[in-house]
Amino acid sequence: MKKRLLPLLVFAAIVCVSFTGHEEKVYLKTITKIKQEGFNNSKAMQTLFQLTDVIGPRLTGSTGMKNAEAWAKQQLESWGLKNVQIERWGTFGKGWETQHCYVAMTAPYYQQLIAVPKAWTPSTNGMIAANAIVVNIETREDMAKYAGKLAGKIVVKATNQLAMPNFAADAKRLTHEDLCDLEQDPHVAKGVDEKAAPVNNRTVRASRQAIDSFLYEQKALAVLSCVRRSTMGTVFTSNGASRAWNALPVLPELEMGIEHLNRIERLLKDNKEVKIELNVRNQFLTSDSTEYNVIAEIPGTDLADEVVMLGAHMDSWHGSTGTTDNGTGTVICMEAVRILKAIGAKPRRTIRIALWSGEEQGLLGSSGYVKKHIGDRKTMKLKPAHGKIAAYYNLDNGAGKIRGIYAQGNDAVVPIFRAWLAPFKDLDAHTVTNRNTGSTDHIPFDAIGVPGFQFIQDPLEYGTRTHHTNMDSYDRVNENDLMQASIIMASMVYHTAMRNDMLPRKPLPKKEVEKK
Repeated sequence: MKKRLLPLLVFAAIVCVSFTGHEEKVYLKTITKIKQEGFNNSKAMQTLFQLTDVIGPRLTGSTGMKNAEAWAKQQLESWGLKNVQIERWGTFGKGWETQHCYVAMTAPYYQQLIAVPKAWTPSTNGMIAANAIVVNIETREDMAKYAGKLAGKIVVKATNQLAMPNFAADAKRLTHEDLCDLEQDPHVAKGVDEKAAPVNNRTVRASRQAIDSFLYEQKALAVLSCVRRSTMGTVFTSNGASRAWNALPVLPELEMGIEHLNRIERLLKDNKEVKIELNVRNQFLTSDSTEYNVIAEIPGTDLADEVVMLGAHMDSWHGSTGTTDNGTGTVICMEAVRILKAIGAKPRRTIRIALWSGEEQGLLGSSGYVKKHIGDRKTMKLKPAHGKIAAYYNLDNGAGKIRGIYAQGNDAVVPIFRAWLAPFKDLDAHTVTNRNTGSTDHIPFDAIGVPGFQFIQDPLEYGTRTHHTNMDSYDRVNENDLMQASIIMASMVYHTAMRNDMLPRKPLPKKEVEKK
């Protein structure tokens, strides 16, 4: 019996999966080792605990982010990765972190309120107590109605939103129908509106700056606001001011839960006196504006000068511990390289992990890396490394398990990815769509002609409860999803490193045309 099984086992170690005449090697024996290590000896939740609960929020430029970079470097070195470094990508502006926040309504009765300081807004310089006033400013003309009325007051920005019941579940997994729709070309997919008007973000930002300057000039004391419908104690937050060295002065501003803000607004509209006390202590970090990425490698063998990259952004917002955005992506990438080291993988190409900073402020860390090492997107002047990077794989869509991958308009990689995902059908990961997806760190690579990809993930509570909120914590993570994603990431990176040829590339983009 053993003599008959041995040839079958040898055959099973490497198979060629064929799709429409295309044959791609799949290393089943290595996949088995990756699965065994990833499921039976996972370090993912332990790593996530260290990054989120122990280190905490990681706003770029903050002490927390510096601590995370030092920890990640030490952790990757302990797993045996080589060339581990905290690498400069550029300058950022002022750092910022919040150190204390207390806010309560004291009249018509006392209740502590749910609120988070907005990033890059100042402190209150101690406890302040004042009457609240509601303002509803949408245009410059609206400002005139409040001129001379705001001095010494705490401004409540009108929300014009209702905290309606949530009849739909917060969490969602992608259904078979969802994945089938995703695989379909968007030009024939249902519900695609090609004529939708783009949002003019430049106009929105200018309007906010004008309002903030008006409130500051009117000598109000602080601002309470709610930009997104933050229900059930969930507060969505980001920045309330610029991080630039020459940023205009603004008031202390806190993002507040909509139920609490709406109550204050209703009382004020009914001519009830509302008093607020608050004490916010924020700190600007101005000694060093240099920012960094964490880089480490598993050296290759016969094709070591070629590189397969994987990565995720390690920075977060400050309302919680940045677990699903993007602690999970960071940990999955770290766990993937840990697994490959643990099983003794000998990739032909060098595998390089990158943990980015500055993603939340506009893909700054990954863009800085691309410009430094690969080429300038504006001029399309390319560096030698441009032709040596086989692919970059990114993970940044929450804590859900991987369900497939976006091919980013690269038709030639679709059959390759289908072959590599075929062994993971029993783990619910098999969808390959040729659609593009954006807004995260694969974009700087894709934009300069390097194959850059983002995975399809179950959304879970990402868009409804955790993305940029005070609820983005360790408790929102499913361990099985984290293990599954780490295993698939390890396998995709390994297979890319083992191919005879680099992954096919799309035509090289043209240089950007300057807007007049």
